Amino acid sequence: MPTNDRPFIIGITGGSASGKTLFLTRLMEQFDTDDICLLSQDNYYRPKHHQTKDENGIENFDLPGAIDDVAFAADVEKLRSGEIVTREEYTFNNSDKIPNLLHFYPKKILVVEGIFVFHFPEVAKLLDLKIFIDAQDKIKLKRRIKRDNEERGYDLQDVMYRWKYHVKPTYEEFIRPHKRSCDIIIPNNQHFEKGLQVIVSYLKSHA
Repeated sequence: MPTNDRPFIIGITGGSASGKTLFLTRLMEQFDTDDICLLSQDNYYRPKHHQTKDENGIENFDLPGAIDDVAFAADVEKLRSGEIVTREEYTFNNSDKIPNLLHFYPKKILVVEGIFVFHFPEVAKLLDLKIFIDAQDKIKLKRRIKRDNEERGYDLQDVMYRWKYHVKPTYEEFIRPHKRSCDIIIPNNQHFEKGLQVIVSYLKSHA
């Protein structure tokens, strides 16, 4: 549990397209920026040439090994200890984008998010509260198609391939098993408002 000089650390996970990003946006809006810090696993992806390829030669970014878990855990520990963390933004292999230098400051609430935050033991052991954002597979797939195909312009065939051979197997093996050990499960097939208010009320009274 946190002490007066350590932050209250929340871990938030869920399958791809379960609605984590929107939930996090809404959660962060409920607090003063001086009180809360968000550290995302997304900025800890290893370079593309270090990613594991599947049997068809396609990089699988949905494996635990795709993430630099040592650096991720170290930065969570630094923020927990009151240190400032500086990290280069991950640009999702977009060579045309110049990455920003991100600065994370110790706050009384630290939110750590990503699909593997409960899988990595060195991260999981630091969490005071574990939250799982849950949604049905058919809804997650629909959201992922909208995001990757319609909004990001990815080829639909590629989106479906990665869902079937990368995203879904990873969820079943590395993400869903942690659902039963979470403190709070928030259903998000349609909306998460009630769950969000529960979390906000809890944090404002405990953190």
